[in-house]
Amino acid sequence: MRYASLGSGSRGNGTLIQAGDQLVLLDCGFTIKEVERRIERLGCGVQDITAVLVTHEHADHLKGVAPLARKYKLPVYMTPGTFRSRDHGKLPKLHLIEGFRPFELGDLAVEPVAVPHDAREPAQFIFSYQQLRLGVLTDLGNISAHVEESYRDCDALVLEANHDPHMLASGPYPISLKQRVGGAWGHLSNAQAAGFLERVNLQRLRQLVVAHISQQNNSRERAEETLSHIVSDIPEVVFACQDEGFSWMSL
Repeated sequence: MRYASLGSGSRGNGTLIQAGDQLVLLDCGFTIKEVERRIERLGCGVQDITAVLVTHEHADHLKGVAPLARKYKLPVYMTPGTFRSRDHGKLPKLHLIEGFRPFELGDLAVEPVAVPHDAREPAQFIFSYQQLRLGVLTDLGNISAHVEESYRDCDALVLEANHDPHMLASGPYPISLKQRVGGAWGHLSNAQAAGFLERVNLQRLRQLVVAHISQQNNSRERAEETLSHIVSDIPEVVFACQDEGFSWMSL
């Protein structure tokens, strides 16, 4: 199994997961032209994608999903709440994820996980292939007991460290948006990400990607400083960026 990112941040998100005969795109917050350009950089084409999964309806994760699915006749998987949150237009092959039930795409097992975020029915995902587990965990305001238990044992983890509370408080966002981002249904801070990592099975975790780093309310340096005491125990650590995401990582 391997995985890569088209971009990670408030201006657009997209993660590729490849295992066996499956190439899955998790979220698409970019235009068709931008997806085609970014996926080509990773040595693939959009025609290679076998399914698109959606975490929630916010534009930086969803806006390119329906146009891409229509152009390339791609199956789309999302929760009923995400589907009903807006008019997506015609989707060629829609699969609703009822009750967060696990499902399979070829030999790739997919486990949807309910998360606390200010969307209709948001899900994050754990992907399993040949005893390997990749967890993708972004866009949530706190680590619930369910999330912690679900993501405790992963071989690789893409984890949000969205903001530094001091930068958020003194930054340009209006008060209402600051409260949303920093609230229990918003995004994880650097300290929340670090606290979560202290409680996972670090003996198993081989790869960590620090993702969804805010360009206004955080910096790689702030995230690294907060996480430094814990990530030293993880063999491979990568910091994703908005423009380039991150290149292929293999388990």
